[in-house]
Amino acid sequence: MRLFLYGTLTDPAVARRVAGEDRFVREARPALLAGYRRVILRGTPYPTLVPDREAAVHGLVTEVTPAVLRRLHAYEGPLYRFVTVRVLCEGATLAARAWIAHRTRATARGTARSRRAAPP
Repeated sequence: MRLFLYGTLTDPAVARRVAGEDRFVREARPALLAGYRRVILRGTPYPTLVPDREAAVHGLVTEVTPAVLRRLHAYEGPLYRFVTVRVLCEGATLAARAWIAHRTRATARGTARSRRAAPP
């Protein structure tokens, strides 16, 4: 399964603690998710994404095993939906999955890792 990671799971130490391994982070490649903005999940310090045509989020794209995916789902919990996104990685557009909270759970303020996308 291909994942787009943009939050705490991009940290190998967190990945090891949550998933029991960090290879999927160490082997990840930089990726860009256009059409979303990174914001804070209401009532937590954790990020989520909201649609924004003029923004883009830098993150990582990686492959995970079914066992790791089960652990990551348990970590992310019920506040997030697991959706398909399209990311730009090394000049190619790839389908990946990402955890994104329902829009009503996100605050309006963005974080430093979001940026406005360049006009087409």
